[in-house]
Amino acid sequence: MATATNKTPPATASPSHSTSRQASASAAVFDESSTAAISGGGQATEMSNNNKNRTNSIAEPTKRDVLGLPAASRAAAASNVAATTSTGSPSTDNNTTISYSAERIIGNGSFGVVFQASVVETGEIVAIKKVLQDKRFKNRELQIMRLLVKDGHSNIVALKHCFYSQGEKQDELYLNLVLEYVPETVYSISRHHQKSKIPLPLLYVKLYLYQLSRALSHIHSLGICHRDIKPQNLLVNPENQQLKLCDFGSAKALVRGEPNVSYICSRYYRAPELIFGSTDYSTAIDIWSQGCVGAELLLGQPLFPGDSGVDQLVEIIKVLGTPTREEISAMNSNYTEFKFPQIKACQWRKVFRSKTPEDAMDFIGSTLAYAPERRIKPLEGCAHPFFDELRDERTRLPNGNPLPPIFDFTSHELESGEELLAKLTPPHINLNDLRAANDSKPSAK
Repeated sequence: MATATNKTPPATASPSHSTSRQASASAAVFDESSTAAISGGGQATEMSNNNKNRTNSIAEPTKRDVLGLPAASRAAAASNVAATTSTGSPSTDNNTTISYSAERIIGNGSFGVVFQASVVETGEIVAIKKVLQDKRFKNRELQIMRLLVKDGHSNIVALKHCFYSQGEKQDELYLNLVLEYVPETVYSISRHHQKSKIPLPLLYVKLYLYQLSRALSHIHSLGICHRDIKPQNLLVNPENQQLKLCDFGSAKALVRGEPNVSYICSRYYRAPELIFGSTDYSTAIDIWSQGCVGAELLLGQPLFPGDSGVDQLVEIIKVLGTPTREEISAMNSNYTEFKFPQIKACQWRKVFRSKTPEDAMDFIGSTLAYAPERRIKPLEGCAHPFFDELRDERTRLPNGNPLPPIFDFTSHELESGEELLAKLTPPHINLNDLRAANDSKPSAK
């Protein structure tokens, strides 16, 4: 079972697509100077460790609490998750004692470990992400999650509580993020269909990409770039296919003029400007990643399965063709003198399966543009004709159940402009009711 931060499988290359792509190997695309420049360039001085963020605008959780772990999970106890209670609301200073009982490890990686746990008092199932905390610095992920809690969104995993626990060593301190538990991910669902040789329903693809667009619109409106969009970080409730974006461990509030690391985002979903070493990229890198996720769901395998940064760019060029000088400049103005063989773009109908709808390919194409500013904006993406089926009141899930709540627009979405809002809103949704519902929400402190 997967949860708020699912362990990412090894990034092994997938079989080649049955397409008429041009170019066959890295050597055919790059000369030595190009390869060296891309492989070694572009690292910024960003404090990429989540702890190294000195902003003091968000209060820290209290330090008096630790997490309980039953004997059945003694393997987890080795990481010194010891015993009993937790704190209060992540968005206020009010403390409430809550006891958690950890049940099993459901994810781990370089960031730390994720437990499935239950609230002792209520039996509620939660996910707890435990990460080593540098006492000298604030934790960026916690700051971002607290910011998102202030104006919650139905397509973003909710932070319920947070607390510190002591490690085995005297100077070890762990931050525990208590998150809502969602049992599946887009990755696990797509893998299940792939292993069963049952195509993922196109309706699911529409639902996942639409809800991801809404989540991205929300975080981008706050200046936050996720920087690790991939199927493993898209949680799904299998009962109604509601999607929630999770794992903000790589996320950052981008500030104009402030450099960012370019070696970010999982390889198959990494935007080309990152491969070119850009350190002043925008939230458009998330849109590229979304397009890669969508293409993978339609194909049943990654669209750009590169073995390295350079090979990743080769795979992209096989599909999109050689970028123009203007496009290279838009990605990274320092690299306009690269010499590329002229490769023609491959038509999308030759990339995807024969029965793939035109509007699906058009949507993917709108996200996968070399020039970041040409990629579709998230809310504009929601209005794309590919998602018109979702706006039909008669549409139901394959099991006959209604769709998840996908028109519960936030105040930000309702301020998107009359023309766009008219495209986003189906006839059976009353905008006045939505505005009234948003106005009645209590203000977060």
